[in-house]
Amino acid sequence: MARWEFKLPDIGEGVAEGEIVAWCDGIAIGADVKADQPLAEVMTDKATVTITSPKAGRLLELGGAVGEVIKVHSKLVVLDLAGGADEAPAAAPAPTAAPAPAPAPAPKAVAAPPSTSEPAATAVGDIKETLPGMSRGAPAAAPVAAPAAAPSTYFSDRPLATPATRKLARDLGVDLRTVPPTGPNSRITADDVKRRTEAPASAPAPAAAPVPAAAPVATVASGFAPNKIAAPTPAQEALEERTPLKGVRKKIFEGMARSKHTAAHFTFVEECDVSALKDLRARLRPAADAQGVKLTFLPFIVKAVVAALKKHPSLNSAFDESTQELVQRRYYNIGIASSTPAGLMVPVIKDADRKSILDVARDIARLGDATKEGKVKVEDLAGSTFTITSLGAQGGLFATPILNFPEVGILGIHQMKQKPVVKDGQIVIGEVMLLSLSFDHRIIDGHVGAAFAYEIIGFLENPDRLFLEMA
Repeated sequence: MARWEFKLPDIGEGVAEGEIVAWCDGIAIGADVKADQPLAEVMTDKATVTITSPKAGRLLELGGAVGEVIKVHSKLVVLDLAGGADEAPAAAPAPTAAPAPAPAPAPKAVAAPPSTSEPAATAVGDIKETLPGMSRGAPAAAPVAAPAAAPSTYFSDRPLATPATRKLARDLGVDLRTVPPTGPNSRITADDVKRRTEAPASAPAPAAAPVPAAAPVATVASGFAPNKIAAPTPAQEALEERTPLKGVRKKIFEGMARSKHTAAHFTFVEECDVSALKDLRARLRPAADAQGVKLTFLPFIVKAVVAALKKHPSLNSAFDESTQELVQRRYYNIGIASSTPAGLMVPVIKDADRKSILDVARDIARLGDATKEGKVKVEDLAGSTFTITSLGAQGGLFATPILNFPEVGILGIHQMKQKPVVKDGQIVIGEVMLLSLSFDHRIIDGHVGAAFAYEIIGFLENPDRLFLEMA
């Protein structure tokens, strides 16, 4: 047997771990795998990527269950490189008379990076509208009533079971945490639950209470105890639906909580008369249409932000928490927050300072389509230095955008509305748009944030100035 261990490859900028959201079709112990065959879908804080096998062989081991988080360079699968379709799989070990108590799994150590002589694995960005699998830390169903007796002192604070098995446990009044698993990858089966109800009454109960599971990111950041929803009545319980926090929504949850509880947010709101910008866009649209480019207001706003960042470089910085250093970037990658069926994504326009308004418009259209279709690449979601979020279609008076951590500023733009404005001492109807800017007050002082906001407003109210600032 030529045993070969394939480790989770480096799948993106700054990504240290990933959650296994699904094993691909046909991936199971004993199955034959071809070179370049998809193995698993792995969710990082950037995107969901599909990991493929660099070699052919027979699967001997899987590095984790669905919902488990594994480190980069730790074991993903183990292959028998001599295995093939013409070989019979190894005989499974005979089951023991009774499952032994299984201790809680120890944290996996990060393995050394793979040798450069090994074939490189591929990681293709693939954002799913619906992500399969159970998230790590998904709440176990609360038991209806404690069982009269337990068959052993077995206890696991993170039992792994399918939704159907969890429902069966609720119906039978079985605490899944006390059920020894016999299914694949330490999964509790329906038979395990039924056996638990048939335990003799003389069996001892668990000797000690379990160690509480780790608190969610938001709990750690805020310092408060985990929120526990009050138990509903039986009639109300039938009207509830529980969905595990997983995939893209879980990453958004963690990222927003970290940003809100780490950065000291303050928001500055001001209105901007964009009548001149609206006229300029109307004049340039025929030329853009002739080149097949849809010209919206957003490319002008991106260029206005870049011009303002050059005048206020502290807004294009980030704070490195690990080294306690302020990192000022002299490149301008502008993130555009986009709503998708899977959740909020932030594709990035790289080197926006070096691109024309039409180039920026092309990038916005390309990234927007790829994000909504679930085809955006990992590299297109990384490396932003400043973020713009638009609430234009929904309007609203103003908002308090949450920073795209570790950035120190974010711009929220709102719907353009006709309002009375004063020009040259006369009241006229103007096209007014409200801007909401949030800053990290640990790094950006109030007067700096306000000056930056008025710099952007100046470029949008007099858009001809943008052409003077372009490289």
